[in-house]
Amino acid sequence: MVDTKGEVQRSEEPGEVVTETPAGEAVAFGNLVDLEHKRESINDDAERSRKLRDDLNKQTREWIVKRDELNAQVRDLVNEAGKHRKLRDEYNLKVKESKVERDERNKVVASITEQYKDMKKDHPAPDKNQPSIRQLKKEFSDLENKQQIQVLKKKEEEALVKRLKELDTLIKEREKLADFSEGLKGKSSELKEAKTLAEEAHKLVSEYAEKAQSEHDQMILLYEQADALRKQADEAQARFIESKKAADREHKKLIGLIKDYHKTDKYFGDAKDRQRAVRKKKSDAESKKAADNIFARFKSGDKLSTEDLMALQKSGYL
Repeated sequence: MVDTKGEVQRSEEPGEVVTETPAGEAVAFGNLVDLEHKRESINDDAERSRKLRDDLNKQTREWIVKRDELNAQVRDLVNEAGKHRKLRDEYNLKVKESKVERDERNKVVASITEQYKDMKKDHPAPDKNQPSIRQLKKEFSDLENKQQIQVLKKKEEEALVKRLKELDTLIKEREKLADFSEGLKGKSSELKEAKTLAEEAHKLVSEYAEKAQSEHDQMILLYEQADALRKQADEAQARFIESKKAADREHKKLIGLIKDYHKTDKYFGDAKDRQRAVRKKKSDAESKKAADNIFARFKSGDKLSTEDLMALQKSGYL
């Protein structure tokens, strides 16, 4: 019979067999050799089915392991990508804040630039070919000394006074222009400092933007890797389902074969019992006939052997 290992009990004697199903219907199976061959064939099919089912179950477990490993890698990549996404968002926020600061500083630069342009437009730069304030003051001092220590004619006196007035006007204008130049110079320095601050703010925007882009690129790369692994995990899941269904089908087939084997084995056992009963009946009839002959000889006065006496005793005559 088939057990969990698929072992088969062998028959020993051939013979025509007619047995009955549990419902009482007569079923002809041919001789015992054919019936045993059928039982062995079912057992072989069951063993093949069992091996195939076990192989499929092994494949199913392997696909489960692979699927779970891939899904674990996907989770790790997604978590890592999430960290880069968080950093990217933080840098983007800093970019936004830095742009506000940069724009404010650019407004300051624009305002100081306009002021500087207006100052230059209203007060053009002095002619470098003109004498300096120092030269004008020296000339003024020399003329004053001349006026005080020399006796001048009326026309010479009038010309000297006129020149002194001109020099006084020029000196005041040049001093005013000099003061303006200092103011222009200060405004230029202020503009330069404002531009430096604006450039620093712009540089900060660029740095944060580059960092945000770097984090974004790394995030995208990790998500792409996760998507690729997820596809492999989905494929492993599909193969797992396919393998499991095949294993379930093979297991169902095996159960059917085992049932067929037990049914055939029962028919085989019933047939063996019937054959033994027929042979016993035939043997008993032959023994009875032999005993009748011996008893007839006994009644005729023949001398019986020990073997004859034992046959009579076995048959119930003695």
